[in-house]
Amino acid sequence: MASLSILVTTMMMILGLITASDNNHVYSPCTDTQVQISDGFTFGIAFASSNFFGNANKSQLSPCDRRLDLPNKNSQLALFRPKVDEISLLTINTSSFSPDAYGGYMVAFAGRKYAARSPPAFVANGSYTVTSFTLVLEFKKGRLQNLYWKRDGCSKCSGNSNFVCLNKQDCAIKTNNCKNHQGTVDCSLGIQVAFSGTDKHLSSLNSWYEVENLRQYSLYGLYSNLKGSLTGQYNKIF
Repeated sequence: MASLSILVTTMMMILGLITASDNNHVYSPCTDTQVQISDGFTFGIAFASSNFFGNANKSQLSPCDRRLDLPNKNSQLALFRPKVDEISLLTINTSSFSPDAYGGYMVAFAGRKYAARSPPAFVANGSYTVTSFTLVLEFKKGRLQNLYWKRDGCSKCSGNSNFVCLNKQDCAIKTNNCKNHQGTVDCSLGIQVAFSGTDKHLSSLNSWYEVENLRQYSLYGLYSNLKGSLTGQYNKIF
């Protein structure tokens, strides 16, 4: 995976600030680790066609598995290092990156012997782009067990004609309205990350439950250093 291009991220980069409370010194998403609350945890998100994430036997493999050979396929990679059990908002700047040009799907992953990966999530094609996602990282005794996307069934865009509800689970905007397709909307991807399970000391990871309690709000509004929200932009252009 080292030869894949690393996307520029506006928050929570792989080499973000390392605090004194971060005792996890594993920075590769393809290396196993065991973490505790307040450690940094590195994971990757690979962008490619959905069929690139499986082998000839149709087994779904982690992007860390060399059998996928993603570096030699049309793919891109973003790396993140959020703090364990904190709610994080990760963004991927699409000013020079179009997810639909790289297959339009993404998979979150980490680990090798204890490899875990999410199902492929649709991001964009020539017609529609999804910009808001929630990703839950599930741990057991500090080892990553699972990554999965949580959907709210389009509740945030219900009744709003500016959006399209795809497959009754994702709010999407028309791709030709995005700046990377000569439109006026910044369609940078926003990924709300939360944790569940237990750390290596068997302390409970509770940030996912906090997200559940805040689901009626957009986490974009909780980050004062972000200039405006994507939903605000949508309302301005239609």
